[in-house]
Amino acid sequence: MTEIDIAVSRLMQARQDHRPQPAPPLVDAAAAYAAQERVARALGWFGDTTPRYWKSGGPSRDAVISHAPPPPAGVWFSPAQAVNWPFTSRGIEAEVALRLREPVDAARAAALDLSGARALIDAMCVSIEVVASRWAEGLQAPALAQLADVLSHGALVLGHWVAFDAGRDWSTQVCRVRIGTQAAHVFRGTHSMVDPTFVLPAWLRHATRNGAVLAAGSVVATGTWCGLLPAQAGDEVEVAFDGIGQASVCL
Repeated sequence: MTEIDIAVSRLMQARQDHRPQPAPPLVDAAAAYAAQERVARALGWFGDTTPRYWKSGGPSRDAVISHAPPPPAGVWFSPAQAVNWPFTSRGIEAEVALRLREPVDAARAAALDLSGARALIDAMCVSIEVVASRWAEGLQAPALAQLADVLSHGALVLGHWVAFDAGRDWSTQVCRVRIGTQAAHVFRGTHSMVDPTFVLPAWLRHATRNGAVLAAGSVVATGTWCGLLPAQAGDEVEVAFDGIGQASVCL
């Protein structure tokens, strides 16, 4: 078996049994993305269509941006209930999701700069990423194994859409996160790339790289403002971004 075969086999087993598996060695991002795609095909997540929902991000503007399309069954709308969802763990990331106003193909994506990519966004919303791993090592698994595992996706919760503000000063954006009975966490200007739209050109090129066309209305969650916050089963999670809105999920 190749390294990709091993990764796919273990991910499929983990999803079937709801029991994490040992993370396999993967040599590069191409192998991790190949494993992502093979699991999605085997489980019939997208059929013959291009995924409509994505998550993209990275630790800084200098780092390589990573991408993953979560399974449609793991994309929910606020207020969401996750009581019967088989999470192996629960981490919370507060994010802003962006929505594409018109279709984009590979040729168009290749020519886009950041300003051009921003012009293709028509709406934004608060989103909550529930982080969960299929690997026994959890978030200590190698980065490539996490990439193969749809970037440790558990669920994506989307709030209400509002008009996108291309001139928004993200450096002053305030985000508030409340988890269960914990005190509220408050963050200001804490996105790893300062401006969450920074991921757009890389996302559009990745999502269309094999000749796919991203449909109008496609959505990308753009990375965490709060790092990774721990949560437990039964917690009510609420995330609010000043001037954008809020989203909630009961775990």
